[in-house]
Amino acid sequence: MPKLNKSSARPMGAVLTFLFRRWAEHRLLVAATAGAMVAATLTDVFLPIFAGNLVTAVSDQAGHRAGALHGALVALGIMAVLGVAQAILRYTVFRSIVRLTLFNMADVARAAFYRVQRFSSDWHANNFAGSVQRKITRGMWAIDMLNDTLLVALLPALSVLAGSAIVLGLHWPVMGALLAIGATLYIILAATLSVRWVAPASQLSNRWDTRIGGALADAISCNAVVKGFGAEHREDAILQGVLNKWSHRTRRTWIRGTVSGTIQGVALLLLRTSVTGLAVALWWTGRASPGDVATVLTAYFIVLGYLRDVGYHIANLQRGVNEMEELVGLHAQDLGVEDSKGASEIKISAGHIRFDHVEFRYGPQITPLFQDFTLDIMAGERVGLVGHSGSGKTTFVKLIQRLHDVTGGRIMIDGQNIAAIRQTGLRAQIAIVAQEPILFHRSLAENIAYGRPSATMAEIEQAAWLANAHDFIAKLPKGYSTLVGERGVKLSGGERQRVAIARAFLANAPILILDEATASLDSESEALIQEAMERLMTGRTVIVIAHRLSTVRALDRILVFEHGRIIEDGPHNVLLELHNGIYRRLFERQAMGLLPEVSDA
Repeated sequence: MPKLNKSSARPMGAVLTFLFRRWAEHRLLVAATAGAMVAATLTDVFLPIFAGNLVTAVSDQAGHRAGALHGALVALGIMAVLGVAQAILRYTVFRSIVRLTLFNMADVARAAFYRVQRFSSDWHANNFAGSVQRKITRGMWAIDMLNDTLLVALLPALSVLAGSAIVLGLHWPVMGALLAIGATLYIILAATLSVRWVAPASQLSNRWDTRIGGALADAISCNAVVKGFGAEHREDAILQGVLNKWSHRTRRTWIRGTVSGTIQGVALLLLRTSVTGLAVALWWTGRASPGDVATVLTAYFIVLGYLRDVGYHIANLQRGVNEMEELVGLHAQDLGVEDSKGASEIKISAGHIRFDHVEFRYGPQITPLFQDFTLDIMAGERVGLVGHSGSGKTTFVKLIQRLHDVTGGRIMIDGQNIAAIRQTGLRAQIAIVAQEPILFHRSLAENIAYGRPSATMAEIEQAAWLANAHDFIAKLPKGYSTLVGERGVKLSGGERQRVAIARAFLANAPILILDEATASLDSESEALIQEAMERLMTGRTVIVIAHRLSTVRALDRILVFEHGRIIEDGPHNVLLELHNGIYRRLFERQAMGLLPEVSDA
């Protein structure tokens, strides 16, 4: 706990700096809101003066009733005007802050989504989607709380405190000093309790709140696995464990908030007693009239109305900071792989890929996976990647897509260093069919056209025909308008694969990457898709990550990876002739599992 206490000011500073930068984007609106709020607050500062005048007038014992009535009516009229002015100004404030808050919330959500979309694939692999979503949405709504707290609550509280202390101090310096010092000490007490005592507990509570979102998303997104193993009760127990932790942390936070509020209430009681006692003493010594006492008491009760909630507002401020802290952390985090300044658009015409003395290591690992790695894949060449799990095949493909940055050397496509070009332009010209295709919960037509949104319906259907997907799509009640469910869950594995292949057809990219694209298809569909793939590969540079070696037999070249090195390179027939070759051993092992006899060829 002490460690959290020491660092509690840092999130406050980081979050408020982040918020003020958002305000700077709408500085005129912020200035108008703050100005109207201060003006509305000043009506409360001047109200006690005229309340005192009213009391003086009605308590006139000298018999000048007409004059007293006139003074009372003037005071009453000015108080009414101040009330109307305050109502108009506050209406202006609330209209303005609604606009400001909506602008800020939209800006923050848009910027967070922009960064999350551009974080590295490793970052996404290490973070729960549900937790990330929770961080963004909770941070959005924290903007609403912070704007209200700072502009509608704390700003007027500080304004009325300063104004009242000045007004009273001009008449009775000791009263102004007492009010200013007492209120300031109260604010310091409230802030200290909130920031140093309540906030650390709230931070832990929020972290467990985030974990609830992650646990829910993890179990719900994997519901098919849960059902498959009859593990509903097990997942219930896991969630209950998270909820128990969250409940314990949140209970402690709420209890600390209650204790903090009680301490602040006692402090206000002491301040009220002191101010009231001093007002009575001033009256007793003849330094204040009954109207003056009314002015003091009215001013105090107005200040009290603001001060009573200062602790609550500071608690809300800290709560907003806690809830926004993780969102600010997303903005502060490096993207991982970023476009260089002045990055240009790539122009791929042939599809010649060259690894030029490339070195690459994962994160803090000492030993690089690739070291002084040089390879040419010629334009239009069809290359298969073979090797044991962890040999470097998938990393090789990710480096071509620039999902990771190399730590040495360079990767060239048609003579252009991919580190100097825009990532989106690069990936838009590389079509990918993954082993486990992921679809959006959108229509089949939208999923197929994702690689080329401008495609016509005829082009979408043609791509589906080529991928052997049109027949099953046509049998669906809504055809190409059918929603496929989250990640395509409403389709079978083979159907998802064919939709992904159709998407690759439509993308019509010069470079094609296939991660065992036919692995999920039945034998009949596979034969049709293989024919379609032959057409798709024509005139393109093709890289196939092979798990079943039968799929790479017809390729121009096969690269055998081992520990980040290419130890065999050649077409299928040539590699089979290597007596102790790894490819031959792998191929024969797979063949023996499928056929009773395998010839030496």
